[in-house]
Amino acid sequence: MSILRIFAVILKKPVRITHVFLLFFFLVSSQTLAQFDPQQKYLLMDKKLQLDATKAVNSMYNFKFDVADAEFQWMRYKYPSHPLPTFLMGLKEWWKIQPNIDDQQYDEQFLAYMDTSINLAEDLKRKDKQSIEAAFFLAAAHGFKGRLYSERGAWTKAAFSGKSALSNLELTKQNDTLSPEFLFGVALFNYYSVWIPANYKFLRPVMSLFPKGDKEKGIKQLKEVAFNAFYTRTEAQLYLARIYANEEDQPAKALPLSEYLAATFPDNPYFQRLYARMCYSQGRTAEIEKVSLDILDKLERKMPGYEATSGRYASFYLGYIYRHSYKKDKNNAKKYFDLCLQFCNQNKAFETGYYHYTLLNLMQVADEEKNVMLAVEYARKIKEFAPKNHPCTKAANEYIKKHPKESNSKKGFWEKLGF
Repeated sequence: MSILRIFAVILKKPVRITHVFLLFFFLVSSQTLAQFDPQQKYLLMDKKLQLDATKAVNSMYNFKFDVADAEFQWMRYKYPSHPLPTFLMGLKEWWKIQPNIDDQQYDEQFLAYMDTSINLAEDLKRKDKQSIEAAFFLAAAHGFKGRLYSERGAWTKAAFSGKSALSNLELTKQNDTLSPEFLFGVALFNYYSVWIPANYKFLRPVMSLFPKGDKEKGIKQLKEVAFNAFYTRTEAQLYLARIYANEEDQPAKALPLSEYLAATFPDNPYFQRLYARMCYSQGRTAEIEKVSLDILDKLERKMPGYEATSGRYASFYLGYIYRHSYKKDKNNAKKYFDLCLQFCNQNKAFETGYYHYTLLNLMQVADEEKNVMLAVEYARKIKEFAPKNHPCTKAANEYIKKHPKESNSKKGFWEKLGF
C-alpha cells in the first residue's frame, strides 16, 4: 500500500488528526539534524532579527494582528526570498482560526501564505540540499496545511499534505546539540512517536516504519525549547501544557504553564480559556471567576478572537461556581447556564460536554424549584444530543422515568425559546 493510501486510511479513523499531522511535521523537521552545521548562518538564529521581531511575535500571540502584520510585512520586504516572514504571516492567520476551529473565513489567506512559504523553502532547498531551514519550513507549512485540511474533513488534500511532508523525510540520527528552534520538532517527535501507537493500536504498523522515540526525553527537550527558543518558544509552552493536561493527565503541571501564557498574552482567548480549564480542574474558584468574567467582558466588547466558543467555556464555569461553590447563588447560576446554552446554539456546539452538563445542571435546578415540566424538557434535550452511555443521559433517563406524567406532555418548550 502506498504512503498516500495509508494516510487516507488513517484519516478516516476516529483519531485526533492533529496528533497525526503533528507527528509528520516533527518527523520532517528533524530530517537533516545530523548534518546541522552550527557555523552556518541561518535567519532563524539571527539574534538581531529576533530582537527586531519580538514586538511582532508577541503582538501575534496577543491577538494584536494589525501590529504583527506591519512588522511581518517589513521582514518580508527585507528578506523577500526567505520563507520565515511569509510563514509567520501564515501563522498569524492560523491563530485567527484557533479560537473557533470551525470558522473558515481565514482559510484562504492562511493556505496562500503557507503555499508561498513552501515555494520559498523549495528554492532554499534547490540552492542547498542540506539546508535545515528549508527542511524546517517545508515540514511546518505542509504540516499546518494538513492539520487544517483534516479539520475541514478534506481527507484527500490532508493525505497529500502528509505525503508531501514525508517526501522530504530522511531518517538520520538525532543531534542533541541543536538550536532550540530546530529542537522543537525533535522534542515532539520523541514524545508523540511513543504516545500515538500506545493509544491508537491501528497506527502501530505505520509507526514501525519510523525511528523509536523517547517520551521522557521529548518532554525534557520541549522544556528546553520553552525556556530558550525564540520563534518556537510560545508554541512549545502551549504544547507542553496540552501534553500535561490531556495526554499525561497531569493538570497540576499544566496549570502554571497556562497561567503564564494567559498572563503574558492576556488578550489571547485560547490561552485564557486553557487557563480557565486548568483552574477548573484544580478547583481554583477565585481564578476561574476572574478569568471567566474577563472573557465575557472582552466578548461583549467584540475584541478579536472572542466569540461563542470562549463564551461557552466562561459562562459554564461561572454557572458552575454559582451553583456548586461557596458563592451559591441560584439566580446567577441559571443566568450563566442559560448564557452557555445561547453560546452553544450560536456555533451549534450540541455535542460538547459543556452543553450536556449545562442542561443537566438546569434540569436539577428546575427540579429543586419544583418545576418538573421544565426539568423534563431539559432531560429530553440531554437525551437528544448526549451519547447513550453518557452520565448525563443516565441521569436524564432516570428523571424521566420518575416523572411519567410530565414526560408524556406535549413538547414545544425549546421552540418557544428559539432553540
